Amino acid sequence: MKGDPEERALAVGRYLVRSGATVRAAAGVFGVSKSTIWKDQARLQRLNPGLWQEVRQVLLKNKAERHLRGGEATRCKYLHRAARPPGARR
Repeated sequence: MKGDPEERALAVGRYLVRSGATVRAAAGVFGVSKSTIWKDQARLQRLNPGLWQEVRQVLLKNKAERHLRGGEATRCKYLHRAARPPGARR
């Protein structure tokens, strides 16, 4: 869903509040980058401050729990690299 940035910001905000998803997960669902999700949150602050406060709480909770995931994305990245045959390029 790329479309209108303001509509996307509202949709992403509602999704984050409803699901409690991370920025990375929301980016995957909406087919945009993590940077776009963050820019949408800046738009959301202007468009709908009440929804933005709810989203902010979800993102702060995710940030506080980040250490519990223990760098899962990085771990997967290096496990994938180790599985390649010697001399293979990316």
